[in-house]
Amino acid sequence: MLRIPGQLGKDLCDPGLGMTRRDVLRVGGASLLGLSLADVLQLQKAQAATNSSEAFSGSGPGWNKAKSVIMVYLQGGPSHLDLWDPKQDVPDNVKSVFNPIPTKLPGVNFTELLPKLAQVNDKFTMIRSVSYTPNGLFNHTAAIYQIHTGYTTDKVSPSGQLEPPSPKDFPTFGSNIIRLEQPEVPMLPFVMLPRPLQESNVVGKGGTAGFLGRAYDPYYLYPSGDDMDMEKMERIKVDDLDLRPEVSSARLERRARLRDLINDGMPAVDKAVAKYDLNEYYDKALGLILSGRAREAFDLKAETDATRDRYGRNTFGQSCLLARRLVEAGTRVVEVVWPKVANSDNHSWDVHTGLSNRMRNQSAPMLDAGLSALISDLDERGMLEDTLVVTIGEFGRSPQRGVSTSGNSNNDDGRDHWPYCYTGIVAGGGAKRGFVYGKSDGTASAPLDNPVHPIEILASVYHAIGINPATIVYNHLNQPRELVKAEVVHNLFA
Repeated sequence: MLRIPGQLGKDLCDPGLGMTRRDVLRVGGASLLGLSLADVLQLQKAQAATNSSEAFSGSGPGWNKAKSVIMVYLQGGPSHLDLWDPKQDVPDNVKSVFNPIPTKLPGVNFTELLPKLAQVNDKFTMIRSVSYTPNGLFNHTAAIYQIHTGYTTDKVSPSGQLEPPSPKDFPTFGSNIIRLEQPEVPMLPFVMLPRPLQESNVVGKGGTAGFLGRAYDPYYLYPSGDDMDMEKMERIKVDDLDLRPEVSSARLERRARLRDLINDGMPAVDKAVAKYDLNEYYDKALGLILSGRAREAFDLKAETDATRDRYGRNTFGQSCLLARRLVEAGTRVVEVVWPKVANSDNHSWDVHTGLSNRMRNQSAPMLDAGLSALISDLDERGMLEDTLVVTIGEFGRSPQRGVSTSGNSNNDDGRDHWPYCYTGIVAGGGAKRGFVYGKSDGTASAPLDNPVHPIEILASVYHAIGINPATIVYNHLNQPRELVKAEVVHNLFA
């Protein structure tokens, strides 16, 4: 039995601090969701060992071109007809109330709501034929779950709402990615901001690691303030990435030396736990805290006023800017969730009523500035080639205004849910530039050619980052499941 002489916390590391052996193997009190950073890193590697894609020889355009992924998730379902797929020779109740404008691509129009994106669409691929037929009601939560996990939900109530997140859920795509492709530097692997996925009172469904375990959950960055607070990103707090006030970096380094002393004095224990590479996990976790890389990445004030203005001084714009900073610092996956809950008014894409005002004066200007700045900024910094940016909602809006497709009431200044045809955007990470894939029919009701299911986009994301979409994971019942049962859309990539 190993004995360490002296009072805990007195002779060894931190005078005045009581310490248990568990404390020695934790890092500065910085735990994520009840797990130390070392625990997280250890669990990530342990499960990564089951990666069946190690034997997979990737091929085809776009394979392994992306080092990181930014998902810009337009929660609520934006109207494709009123943004980037307007139609002209159609009945008045189909035609957008907004005028069409030309873009950098000849013959491709957006509406007047997106003048900045119209000037950078030579940098990305538009998919104008995203389409699927839902199971049951056209409800947000089921669709959100599908696009994030690649699977449909088990339980949908008559109201369209679902049960809360569960440890039995399929993992969100980012959790699968960081299990199989860990960061190359000491950095948070997966960050979700600035608010949860949500429909009504169902919060976070589709946004967890599910049966992979909490070690693969995103780092949730949800600043205080309600959804209409446009300055909430000024109040970012990442206290769990700071050293405890009473623990200096020198003390943490002494703890590392103590760990070495313990290991040297415990040959039997060392032998028993050798396969867990405890030194590696501790060193990685210690490096994350001591390097300050994560804390520095969250500091938006380090950007110039001009850059911050370019993205837009609002929650969405500053979230896009932070996504760029996180990827630049080494984060593998960032998800920017549209900062307004589905099934709500004001700034929401869920425009059953008030479409003309809400899109013109609230949501569209934020999207136009934030997304155009993100794509351009990444390109100017030479980061777009290995950063895949995916922008999509859970569905589009009905071609006819004022009709009900989901059981919701709609007036003439509103459109209902429409999963049968809508638009997504893919930029960087090997995606083609200035390309339009697929085509909608005359009223944007259905694809004319090349329909793309949302889970095929998910398969393409895995492909771009170098993961076989057919990689097997084991659920809570130890049953084998593919990451996603879908084919890669190779024509999206150069």
